Parts: sequence; structure tokens; C-alpha cells
Amino acid sequence: MPIVSFLRDGLGRVLGAPVILAAAALLTLALAIPLHELLHEAPPSTMRVGSADDVPGQWWRQCAAPAIGLTRSLESAVTGCAAQLGGLAAPLTGTQPVHTRLVGYLLGGLVVLWTFLSGGILDRYARGRPTRTAGFFSACGLYASRLVRLGLIAGVTYGVLFGPVQGLLFGTLFEWLAGGASPVGQAAVRAGLFVLFGALVGIAGLVFDYARVRAVVEDRRSILGAVLAGWRFVRRRLVVCAGLCAANGLLLVAAVAATPLVAAAPGQVGWLTLVTALTCLVARSAGRLLFYAAEIVYFQSQLAHVGYIAAPTPVWPESPAAEALGRLG
Repeated sequence: MPIVSFLRDGLGRVLGAPVILAAAALLTLALAIPLHELLHEAPPSTMRVGSADDVPGQWWRQCAAPAIGLTRSLESAVTGCAAQLGGLAAPLTGTQPVHTRLVGYLLGGLVVLWTFLSGGILDRYARGRPTRTAGFFSACGLYASRLVRLGLIAGVTYGVLFGPVQGLLFGTLFEWLAGGASPVGQAAVRAGLFVLFGALVGIAGLVFDYARVRAVVEDRRSILGAVLAGWRFVRRRLVVCAGLCAANGLLLVAAVAATPLVAAAPGQVGWLTLVTALTCLVARSAGRLLFYAAEIVYFQSQLAHVGYIAAPTPVWPESPAAEALGRLG
């Protein structure tokens, strides 16, 4: 089955770059812990015992729980992790306004950081071979401004979808279609509108995913051109694109759900609990990175070839004197 082969090849590229995988997992954990400290009145302590929620090591297992966001990227992983750590589902009482500002700064910095790093990650997966530290960060700098512009376009698009479009569908259109209908009919209309809205959001996500891929693989400088190219790619291959995304999502959920959770005994955090939590964290990071890798593999199988990328191999810039000597040679 083609989708299985794309996932297998994408997983090979993710596992073939273990430094990127380990760095993504550690970055997720390192950024989630400060969010927990800001959003939770009492920081996690391995010495506290009390209620079932205070069992030592419980916050590690909550951090490793799946949190699949629309962006399917590192910022959604950290946000979901911190949400479970800090108990965001419950009202936060007594939180100082400065905490809200600090959380906003931290999440904003996270989005910028991930946007910067994603260029190097996509470049590494597209080449299918090590680019080393100099090549990785050169690619990060090369594609950063393009991916920032793409992020702004995506933000505006999602704002329109979750604002006027959602209000139109579940407000005006729902009242027009379900006016005078029975409760069963209203539920059916609402379900149909949810399916329609979900399809719109899903297609938008696929378009921006492949726009990101085409901006890096084809070295496109025009982000609007990359978005249009991503739309054409998804429109012509909608079934495979959607199937690959759905299969990747199911694989991510299955990988995290299959990881055994080991309860920690009161008063101590066992090494098995810590290893299990870190395994869950790595699995979730690998699942998100697999979205990038599998989409690159599929794109290259259709419009390029394995390892193709238009941009030359990035190298760390030499000093002006070294560049002058190179031109003389």
C-alpha cells in the first residue's frame, strides 16, 4: 500500500536523525516545565504525598500523555503538556496577571523558536542525509523568514475559519437549515455542519503543510506561490494526502496509547516510571516529526526524487577573508 510505504520511509528519516528527535523531545520537556511552574501554584515535587493527584511522578505521566493539536508541531506538544501539568481544564484562581504575560511571552517565543528550527528539520529530512550542525542552522536561517510569512498567512486563515466561517455555519446557516426541525433533525444538521467545518480546517492544514514542504524542497522564495502550489498538490491528490495524514495521526495515537504506564509507589519516583514517561515523550515527538518526514517523502515521490532539494547544501558562512581567497582560487 503506498501510504504504508510513505510512512515507513518517513519513519526511517525520523529515526535516521536521532539528534533532531532527541532535541525535540528535550525541548518539549524543558519548555513545558516552566509553563507548569507558572500555571501551577505549587511546583511539582517528588516529596509531596497526599491525594491521588499528588502521587509522585504523576506529572511525568501526564506530560507524556498525547495532546494532538491542529498544528501537529512542537508548540502544540508543549502547550498540551503544560495544560495537563498545570491543570488548565480547571479555573485558575489566584493567578497573578504577570503570570499570564509570562505565559504569553513563553508561548510566543516557543512559536518563533519552532518556526526557526522547522526549516532546518525539513531540510534535513528532505536531503535524507546528515547536514551537520553548520548545515542545519544555515538552513534554519535561510528558511526562517519564509516560514514566518507562511505562519502569518496560516494564522489569518485559521482566524477566518474559526471566526466568521464558524459563526456563519453554526449561526445563520444552522438556523436556516434546522428551523422548525425536530431535535433529531437539528442534531443531524449540526453533525453535518461539523463534518463540513472539519473538512475545511483539515484541507487548510494540508495546504499549509505542503506549502511548507514546497517552500523548503523547491527553495521557493514566494510564500504566496508556495501556498498556491500546496493547494494544487493537495487538490490533485486529496485522497492520498488526507489518507496519509489520517494514518499518521492514528499511528501517533496508537504509539502513545500502547506505551505502558507504570504507577509510582507513594514516596518515591521509580526509574521505570521515568523511563516510561520519557518514552512517551519521545514517541509523541517522533509522531509529530513524522508528519513532516512522510509529507516530504510523498512529495518527492510525486514531483521530484528521493533526497531532492533545490537549494544547495547549506554551509556555515565563511569570513570575508576566506571568501576572498576562495574567489581567487
